[in-house]
Amino acid sequence: MLRARRAISGLQLNGEHPAAEDARERPLQVGSLPDRIRHRFPIFRNRIYINSCSQGALSDSVREAYERYLEDWDERGAPWDYWVEKSEDARRAFAGLVNAEPDEVAVTTSVSAGLSAIATGLRYARRSKIVTTDWEFPTVGQIWHAQELRGARVVHVEADADGTIPLERFEREIDDDTAIVSVTHVCYRNGARVDVKEVARIAHERGALVVLDAYQSAGSLPLDVRELDVDFLAAGVLKYLLGSAGLAFLYARREVVERVWPTATGWFADKNIFEMDHRDYSPAPTASRFQSGTPPIPAIYAGVAGIELMQEIGVADTRKHVNALNARLFEGVDELGAKVATPRRPKRRGALVCVRSTDAPELVRALGREGIVTSDRDSNLRISAHAYNSVDDVDELLAALQRHKKLLA
Repeated sequence: MLRARRAISGLQLNGEHPAAEDARERPLQVGSLPDRIRHRFPIFRNRIYINSCSQGALSDSVREAYERYLEDWDERGAPWDYWVEKSEDARRAFAGLVNAEPDEVAVTTSVSAGLSAIATGLRYARRSKIVTTDWEFPTVGQIWHAQELRGARVVHVEADADGTIPLERFEREIDDDTAIVSVTHVCYRNGARVDVKEVARIAHERGALVVLDAYQSAGSLPLDVRELDVDFLAAGVLKYLLGSAGLAFLYARREVVERVWPTATGWFADKNIFEMDHRDYSPAPTASRFQSGTPPIPAIYAGVAGIELMQEIGVADTRKHVNALNARLFEGVDELGAKVATPRRPKRRGALVCVRSTDAPELVRALGREGIVTSDRDSNLRISAHAYNSVDDVDELLAALQRHKKLLA
């Protein structure tokens, strides 16, 4: 029965199904976004996918991009000049997404790679302090703590009991000894959001650099590096940008690029990659100095397709749509008597909503058996809607949570 209802309400292609008309007549109006694009994501033929915080759903355009890569490889042999230009396409696509110039963007394989280039390029003799938070993804904390071997000291800004981090905590920790402040935009464990502009203001007043991990926000929130006033921004395409694993980007503000000389480096970080000089280290004067070895060509094909699809869908429209879905989700969770671990105010959270559970892994498995894909972290069920999700998806999820109410905290 569940699968049959999905086939009617979920896979709406032309706006004429009665179930879709009923959905538009409901008090909560979320627009026609999923009606317009959902058919491009085949997983919805047999599952409710509401787990974009882990990985975006596979689209027809990304699948076709991988097929084009294989065709190009087959037809052209080893077209490296062409593939390097594809890497430039990716650079331009991400730059347009975050309001940067292309030469301020490095094409990397992961946030880890980009962040390691920054971390190893800083010197900690004059300013030794790294300020980060307890919200960070493990890779971020691990990379910064690795710099303790080079004389750095790492301080973590802690969250309050309500899951938020007051700005006063940053005011207290960021000082004249701080080299860099590293924050995540949206916490992967609870969906809470940092006031990036205010953190950047505090850091810059005290002469520190700012790096933002935007992996959980890129594609789900409009991003403007000029407005946020960050020095660096790292993000990948795996989640809300609808690409695949293996491709990430690092924005580096032009004015700070040459203050950082990475010792984690590689061929494509050189000022002239075709010079092929193995006896010299001369990093590019642009953000390319934060790159390393051979670009991840297959992932670049997919990543460009994903970014272009998200630009076609509209990040701002997606944000409005997801906020409406999450309002319905909050209401339903409250009716179940369950506890939400994510801040209620939209300005304090990203797309991700977390619900407390007595056994989150088991709840994820139970929902999976009913064809609903979610994930868990930190004793929380993670629910992450995107542009392709509908009101019916949220209602189906809430109905399933009612059936598994004993697993809710």
